[in-house]
Parts: sequence; C-alpha cells; structure tokens
Amino acid sequence: MKKLEIIIRPEKMEELKEVLDKAGIKGMMVSTVMGCGNQRGIKEMYRGAELTINLLHKIKVDIIIPDASVEGIIKKVRDTMNTGNVGDGKIFIYDVENAIRIRTGETGDAAL
Repeated sequence: MKKLEIIIRPEKMEELKEVLDKAGIKGMMVSTVMGCGNQRGIKEMYRGAELTINLLHKIKVDIIIPDASVEGIIKKVRDTMNTGNVGDGKIFIYDVENAIRIRTGETGDAAL
C-alpha cells in the first residue's frame, strides 16, 4: 500500500474529489495548510503598500491506495490539477506497512 499526500490549490479541491471518486477512491483526509515552495509567496498591493505574502493557503489530501493503483491515480491527479503555473502543488508518495479497520479487524488492502 502507498500513501499519497497531495498538496493542491484550494480552488481545485472539487475537481480532485471528482477525479478520486471516479477512480474508486473511497476515503481521504483533507487538511487546510499553509506553505511555500519555489515561488516563495506572492507580492500584493494593500492600501498603496507592497506586501509579501510568503505562506500561501493550500489543501492537503491524504489517501491510502493499493500499490497497483498508484501510477494511474498519479496520472489522473496530475492531468486534472495542472494549470501550467507555479504553485500547482506536489504529490508525495510513502510506503504504508499495514492498515487495520478497527470495527472489523480487517488488515491490508481489505481495510481500505
């Protein structure tokens, strides 16, 4: 199993949910986060003064999926989330040793 940590623009959340739903992903954890990457934030004018906002609002979506689904899900997410602009986000991939459904005791892929 793999854990995908997907960091995206907030305005793309509904599109991501649709893609994951169509791909058969049943569960996800969603967090509102702030951060910066290569772009190092943005500059805006506020009442005539230039402000540098270096922590931007993003959405983090964590999903756990079977190994066989990883490449397909990544391709679908990239195709949907890509605007071609800096700040589109990142996908991090982690190994998951096991999962256990508390209610039934199922383990591994069956627990997903």
